[in-house]
Amino acid sequence: MKVIQSVHDLITKTGPMRTQVYRPKSDGQFASIIFYSEIFQQTAPIARMATMLAGHGFVVLVPEIFHELNPIGTVLGYDEAGKNKGNQDKSIKPLEQHDSDTQALVDFALSQAYCSNKIGTIGVCIGGHLAYRAALNADVCAAFCLYPTDIHSGSLPSLAGNDSLSRTKDIHAELVMVFGKQDPHVSSEGRKIIYQALEAQGIDFTWQEVNAEHAFMRDEDERYDAALALQMYTHAVSLFNRVLK
Repeated sequence: MKVIQSVHDLITKTGPMRTQVYRPKSDGQFASIIFYSEIFQQTAPIARMATMLAGHGFVVLVPEIFHELNPIGTVLGYDEAGKNKGNQDKSIKPLEQHDSDTQALVDFALSQAYCSNKIGTIGVCIGGHLAYRAALNADVCAAFCLYPTDIHSGSLPSLAGNDSLSRTKDIHAELVMVFGKQDPHVSSEGRKIIYQALEAQGIDFTWQEVNAEHAFMRDEDERYDAALALQMYTHAVSLFNRVLK
C-alpha cells in the first residue's frame, strides 16, 4: 500500500504532544499501531519503520515521547550529546505521564474515521518498554516490544509500586518480547526477571532471544542486522494482522 503522512499536536495532561501519523493511502478503516521511539524521538530510521508498518495496512502513530522536555519537533542526534540528553529526559519523565500520553493517543485513534477500534503498540529500546507499559491500557490488544530497556531494573521514575514490572499482572494485551543476547542494556539475569514475571502472572506472551546487539533494528547503525530486522517486521505484521484485524 502507498502511505500518506500527517502531523497532529495532541492535547495531553502535560502539554501538546506532536504526533506523526502514517496511514494507507486508501479508503476504509484500519487498525492503529502506536509506535514508541528510542530516546532520540522520530529520527529517519524510526520514520522508515513507521512507513514500513503503515504500508501493510495500519495507521501508525509516532508520538514525541519527551514532548514536555523539549521544543516541539525535537529530534536528537545519534551522537554523544543526543544520547546524553535522551537519557536525561528518560530519567526525569515519570511513567504516569507516559500513561496519560498513551491515553491521549488511544483517544485520538478511536476518534478518527480512518481508524478501526483495534489498537496495538510497538517500540524499540525505551519505546519497547513503553509498548509494554501501554499494554496496561484496556484498549490495547497487542504489543510488540523490541529490546525493551529498564523493565527489569525499575529504573524509570514512577510512584511506589507503579513500575512496569510490578504492574505486569495488569497487562491486558498479547505480548511479543524480543531481546538481543549481546545487548548490554538487558543482561541475561534481567531477561530472566521479566520472563519469570510474565509467566507467573499468566500473561499471553511470546519470547524470543536473538544473536544481536542493542538497536539491531536501526538501519543507520553499525549494529543493524538487516536479516533480523526483516524477520521482526514479518513477525510484527503477523501479530497485528491476527490480533487487530
